[in-house]
Amino acid sequence: MIKKKRLLKYAALLSLILALPACGQNGPSIGTATVSLPPATIAATATPEPTPAPFVAPLTGLRGEAEYTQRPIAVMINNFAAARPQSGLTNADVIWEVLAEGGITRLIAIYQSTDAITDTIGPIRSIRPYLIEIGETYGGILAHAGASTDGYAILQFQGKPYLDEISNAGSYFWRSSERKAPHNLYSNLEKLREGADKKGYKKDVAIPAYIYSEKGASALTSSAAAATDISVKFTLKDYKVSYSYDASTGLYSRSINDKPHIDLNNEEQLKASNLVVLGAKHKTLDSEGRLAVDLTPGGIALLFQQGKVVEAEWVRSADNMIRIVSNGAELQFVPGKTIFHIVPNTSSFEDHVTWVQN
Repeated sequence: MIKKKRLLKYAALLSLILALPACGQNGPSIGTATVSLPPATIAATATPEPTPAPFVAPLTGLRGEAEYTQRPIAVMINNFAAARPQSGLTNADVIWEVLAEGGITRLIAIYQSTDAITDTIGPIRSIRPYLIEIGETYGGILAHAGASTDGYAILQFQGKPYLDEISNAGSYFWRSSERKAPHNLYSNLEKLREGADKKGYKKDVAIPAYIYSEKGASALTSSAAAATDISVKFTLKDYKVSYSYDASTGLYSRSINDKPHIDLNNEEQLKASNLVVLGAKHKTLDSEGRLAVDLTPGGIALLFQQGKVVEAEWVRSADNMIRIVSNGAELQFVPGKTIFHIVPNTSSFEDHVTWVQN
């Protein structure tokens, strides 16, 4: 009886073993048999937001991995037709365009956050009192070639930090053989910072900052009108600055006399996130056409950003900066580069700037 039960048990076990290969044909192999497993499930995981870079450049609002502590350098850039295209303007944080003699403008390029220290900058030209004033608002070291008599008086007798190719820092500049003087003087940030160190100019100065918002001031102002094509006139009719807005990039591309204004270093067109046009009193001082520009009292201004225009005012704030305000509050810039333009109030401010929606 016991023997019969054992035979029945062995027969049942043999039947089970023979039946196993027919089960779970899609399962992984375990020994000589397979087992069926439920389909694998993968838990959905959200893509984490990238961590923003920790430091913000004070004059662009753009973020980076290193702290922006370099003292700004303000370079006087020649904007005569024979000097274009210039070199190094696409590396500037901020550019100012201001009238010089003869109706031609001069550019003041403010460099603070760029690491392109060996890129050529120029052509470099002379400085005037109101150009000194603009550079000083950033706590900048002034780089130029020559000055007016009253300009030298300010530089030399008021202890300004300056690097002049003619009087005190010639070895930190060079002349190019590819252009005729005076449109062929250049330098770079490496040389200029070396010159500033040699002169013992302070490095640890307070660096002013603008305020920034991705939405900008135009998004917060119900009165902002569309403005995608902008024209800025100074005094010469055949010297027209214009900008075209690209909504896909949020940038304004700059042209002079309807031709793209490019950087000779990289053949890129100059572009900016913010454009400012402000009106100031201009006075002709002598037969050479030298000017005085009053940058103290404030006045009318326009801010262009994100394809819109905001009517505003400019003021000299407590930190000496020229700031753009509306109803007493400083307007926010969109992160990126900014180009300022100072135009005469005569015959009227409105004569110097026009815009349309394209």
